[in-house]
Amino acid sequence: MQFIEKYFPKLTDRQHQQFAALDALYHEWNDKINVISRKDIDFLYLHHVLHSLAIARMVQFRPDTRILDFGTGGGFPGIPLAILFPECKFKLIDGTGKKILVAQSVIDSVGLENCHAEHLRGEDEKDRYDFVVSRAVMPLPDLVKIVRKNIAPTSHNALPNGILCLKGGELQPEIAPFRRIVQVQALSDWYSEDWFEKKYCIYLPL
Repeated sequence: MQFIEKYFPKLTDRQHQQFAALDALYHEWNDKINVISRKDIDFLYLHHVLHSLAIARMVQFRPDTRILDFGTGGGFPGIPLAILFPECKFKLIDGTGKKILVAQSVIDSVGLENCHAEHLRGEDEKDRYDFVVSRAVMPLPDLVKIVRKNIAPTSHNALPNGILCLKGGELQPEIAPFRRIVQVQALSDWYSEDWFEKKYCIYLPL
């Protein structure tokens, strides 16, 4: 929790309680269903929660913003963002049912009323959203092909509607088709921990 408190010091008591509850919940679930790698589960807050919250450094979602978490796995980045932005609406989807089982259980356990998880492939999602968020689900051009249909035409935030995704490593091949409009933010500019070197938040307006 010290990583969350370091970078997000203005949490409400309820948000603090919700974030603090994640550790035991994910450890319990990971013993049953391996949704987080065994080597990563002990670094839950650094590698998963704080990483997810980097999107909040890119844009502060305004109330009533609708966000789709594409390929959420066990609930990242959607659950941490839903805790941080209780006045926004989040839908978490994944094609693997057991991962959605974990995500929805965590949502229920921490009392998130602005968030729900659904076992659904991205191709089958029909609704419109202000933003689609993801963590390294697939190459950016492939993601754009699937979710372009889901981006609402009218923007309400400081950033125009589009995709916000967290990625690492060599990005040039996949961002090349969008080089005139894509924005790439190094997470090491925001977070001082070594783990965030060569990790990025990509924003692509659509």
